[in-house]
Amino acid sequence: MESQEELTGMKHECGVFGCIATDPWPTQIDVAQVICLGLVALQHRGQESAGIVTSEGNNVKHFHVKKGMGMINSVFNDESIKRLKGNLGIGHTRYSTSAASEEVNCQPFVVHTAHGALAVAHNGEIVNAKTLRKMVFSRGVGLSTHSDSELITQALCLTPPGERNGPNWPVRIKEVMKIAPLSYSLVIMEKDKIYGARDPFGNRPLCIGKIVPINSKEDRAEGWVISSESCGFLSIGARYVREVYPGEIIELSKEGVKTITIVDRPDNRPQAFCIFEYVYFARSDSIFEGQMVYSVRMQCGRMLAREACVNADIVSSVPESGTAAAHGFSREVEQCCHSLGSHSLRCCARIVT
Repeated sequence: MESQEELTGMKHECGVFGCIATDPWPTQIDVAQVICLGLVALQHRGQESAGIVTSEGNNVKHFHVKKGMGMINSVFNDESIKRLKGNLGIGHTRYSTSAASEEVNCQPFVVHTAHGALAVAHNGEIVNAKTLRKMVFSRGVGLSTHSDSELITQALCLTPPGERNGPNWPVRIKEVMKIAPLSYSLVIMEKDKIYGARDPFGNRPLCIGKIVPINSKEDRAEGWVISSESCGFLSIGARYVREVYPGEIIELSKEGVKTITIVDRPDNRPQAFCIFEYVYFARSDSIFEGQMVYSVRMQCGRMLAREACVNADIVSSVPESGTAAAHGFSREVEQCCHSLGSHSLRCCARIVT
C-alpha cells in the first residue's frame, strides 16, 4: 500500500452510469435522456461536475460529448441532450475529496486510438497508482492530469503482447485489473459496446438493470443499464437485475448482457465492500448485497439502542443518512420518539458533523 503522500490520484466517491439499446438500431429510446435521469438519481454521489458521452454505434469514429462543472441541471439542458445522439452511452457525476475541482478532470474521459474512440467513467481510487503510472510512462505515454481515471484510460490503450487484429478490450481490462486490484467500478464504452468492471474486492458498488416496456408484463428488454446504485432504475423504466460481482467483467451489447470473466482476488483475500456506502454515501432506496440500504441503517439504529441505550425522550437525526438509524433507535426504545433535527435541500450540499 502506498503512503498518502505517494498517492497523486484524486480521491473520488462518484457515480457512473451506462445505457445501451437492444436491437434494432437506430433505437427509439432517448439514450442521452435515460443517462441524464440516471445521473440525477446519482447526484448525491457527486456535485462538482458531470458528463455524458454517446455513440451511434457500428462504424463511428467519434463520440458525442458533453461535460461541464456543476450540478446536472446546470450542465445539461434540452438542446444539449438532443445533440447527444446515440444507441449507447455512459455518464459520470464527480465528487473529489482532495485537490481543486477543475474542468480538465471532468469525466467520462475520452481518448482516440487507431481503432476508434474509447470512453471511461470511473468511481474509486487506485491504491497502487504509482506502479500503474510507471508502467504507462515506460511505454512512452504521457498524462495530462493527476486523475486515476485518466491513468486507467491510458493503461487500457496500451497494446498488450501478442494482441493481433485490433484491441481485445476485455483482455485489456482484465490485465489492468490484475495490476490494480483496488478500488473501482468502471464503465467503459467503445463504438458499439459497453463494458462494466468491478474491482476484485468489490469495494465499490455496481449493478445492472433492464429497460422494459412501460405498463407491460413482458420481460423483453428494450435496453440495458449499468449504474453505481439501483435507486434511479424506477424513474427510467428499468428493473433491477443484479449486482456486478466482485472482479466481474460484463459486456453490454445490442444482443444483451453477458459475463466475460471474473478476476480473482490476490491470495484469496476476503471481499472488502466499503462500509461507508451503507453508512453515508448511498441513497437509502438503493440495494446492496440483496438488502435495501434504508433497512440496514434502521437495523444499525436498533442495534445501537440495544447495545448503548440511553434514557431519552427524543432521538434526533442529521439527514439524510442518519434518519433511518434514528427511526430504528426510536422503535427499539418504545418511550423514545424520533425528531428530525436538521434539514437540507436534497442534492444541494452535504452535511458533515
